[in-house]
Amino acid sequence: MSEAAALVVLAACLVAAVTRPRWAPDWAVAAGGAVLLVVVGVISLKGAREALGQLGPTVGFLAALLVLADGCRRAGMFDALGAWMAIGSRGQPRRLLAMVFLVAAATTAVLSLDATVVLLTPIVFATAARLRTNARPHVYACTHLANSASLLLPVSNLTNLLAFRASGLSFARFGGLMVLPWLVALAIEWLVLSRAFSGDLRRSGATRSAPSLEAPPLPKFALAVVGLTLVGFALSSLIGIAPVWVAAAGAVAMVVRERPDPRGVVRAAEPTFLVFVLGLGVIVRAASDHGLSTAVDALLPHGTALPALLLVAVISAAVANLLNNLPATLIILPVAAVSGPGAVLAMLVGVNVGPNLTYVGSLATLLWRRIVHAHDHETDMGEFTRLGLLTVPAALVACTVALWLALQVI
Repeated sequence: MSEAAALVVLAACLVAAVTRPRWAPDWAVAAGGAVLLVVVGVISLKGAREALGQLGPTVGFLAALLVLADGCRRAGMFDALGAWMAIGSRGQPRRLLAMVFLVAAATTAVLSLDATVVLLTPIVFATAARLRTNARPHVYACTHLANSASLLLPVSNLTNLLAFRASGLSFARFGGLMVLPWLVALAIEWLVLSRAFSGDLRRSGATRSAPSLEAPPLPKFALAVVGLTLVGFALSSLIGIAPVWVAAAGAVAMVVRERPDPRGVVRAAEPTFLVFVLGLGVIVRAASDHGLSTAVDALLPHGTALPALLLVAVISAAVANLLNNLPATLIILPVAAVSGPGAVLAMLVGVNVGPNLTYVGSLATLLWRRIVHAHDHETDMGEFTRLGLLTVPAALVACTVALWLALQVI
């Protein structure tokens, strides 16, 4: 009964996240569900505190990254990138897609997938309109790369932040092991999207005046802060400083420079999303304590041989598309961590690449849909699923094989 109650509350949270009813926002459902499970005794108060304590540093890290990314937006970095993409495209839709790939992959890797979805996607819409070309292939590239290009660094995705702590890897070793899977994922995405939208990319409706545009210079201070923050992440493991303090220092530097009002800083940190994550963590902990963890342990293979890693990635992708990638990570991570960092990284391949198959697979994809609709564009579930079927299975297998090769070499 306790496991059933926890699963019902978990399902309610996911329904709220997908449908976003005004009378029941997802953060309120998650927080209320967590409190309810404590009150009825499904999870003890001590267990809830432990779950919150384990998630606390990761949530703080995420909040700092969000504030840092918002500071880059205020400094004009994304506007400059939009102008750079327009000029670099030379008025050609296919070249614009290549520019979007470069910018989206870098933005996702360094500033997280939330920056790609929330900050870059509107810029891509504006750039396509400036060039008078169909925005569809470029906007689809944003959502696909927000997920699949988040394999590279611990800071690229909330799932990575959670896995990073459990893996025991240093920041540099994490990136070293994931760079080959990351490049493989980008290559597969490019091959599929460029062919799937070949008709749109051949059209000559784009303006030929793009090269005469003048791009504003990239903000040097923001670039320096981002660069120094990445260096700090790489050094933090060596000198014994928690990465959250490095992220906080970068966020503070941007706040001091841009001087937003306090409410703007709070909004940038997305407190409702952070509450949702914390509430979801307690709910998943309750379900895991009452049998879910045992079921996952029986299903998931152990070891780091290639067949085991492939199965971990496939199972993780399936759970992510059923339950969303965040709860999938919280459920699978403790079991995968027993087999070592290789299994943890294989799980990341599943929960990061896999969500491109369905709308519900990733919170970032749900947010992307709202942004697309706000720009008076519709998303077609059939087209989204078709693109996912073309990219996800191939990327899961190829990225996992690339990860296995990296584990043998590094």
